Amino acid sequence: MAANKSSISKVDNLEKMGEFWDKHDFTEFDDVNAPDIEFKVTVAVPIDLDLFSALEEQAHLRGVSVQTLVNLWLQRMMAEKKVG
Repeated sequence: MAANKSSISKVDNLEKMGEFWDKHDFTEFDDVNAPDIEFKVTVAVPIDLDLFSALEEQAHLRGVSVQTLVNLWLQRMMAEKKVG
């Protein structure tokens, strides 16, 4: 195993790494001053190819990405459902 320069354990093989983590806990290395990390979750939804082509065309006409168009339309539909 090649040396991992980002490894907290600073060891060069899996056995030594295992021994290190048997004796340590990741919370010992927690940096309370480190900024929080935000994660963006992306979900794939299968869409009929013809429907996707139509979405691409509409997005192009509006100058936005398909993702933006779909999100805007879904947000609008959900808002209408809440009111109605």
